Amino acid sequence: MKLQDMIGLAVFEVEEGQEVGKIVDILVDSNWNITGIELESKTFFTNHVKVVAWNEIIAYGEDAVMIRSKESIEKAEADHIPYTFLLGKRKLKDLQVITAAGTILGRISDVYFDQKMGNTIVALEISDGLVTDLIEGRKWLPCSEEMSIGEDTVMVPAMSEERLQKAINIVNG
Repeated sequence: MKLQDMIGLAVFEVEEGQEVGKIVDILVDSNWNITGIELESKTFFTNHVKVVAWNEIIAYGEDAVMIRSKESIEKAEADHIPYTFLLGKRKLKDLQVITAAGTILGRISDVYFDQKMGNTIVALEISDGLVTDLIEGRKWLPCSEEMSIGEDTVMVPAMSEERLQKAINIVNG
């Protein structure tokens, strides 16, 4: 499943069956694990966001995400969230991907995770620009332990260019 596909999904709590919001972003740690979701917030001039930890999510699918209860929703300081997918100071989307040998592979356009593996990110979808995407398609880079998220770039091993694959829905269909 792609993280981009989760953005905008309705979130329901199962105790009362009530919709509690929509997903606006996904929280990620430096070990390439999804740690939670961020819900839409109606407050503007604040540094707090509404989040749900990944272990509070009971189920998720293509239409909705189910959480345990309203108590699963917590306030967190946006500055203390390590990484996000779409928004914020340390977002993964559009980060440049560069090899240790100095080759720029492109920019992150999406992130894949395998639902059978829980919250582990398994690959990055990389765009090399609109024209290249139209001609050659986007590329898919499997994640490895050697990959690290930096301030302005994702550093990948030197041989990563050879590991790029055509981006088709490889994970879950």
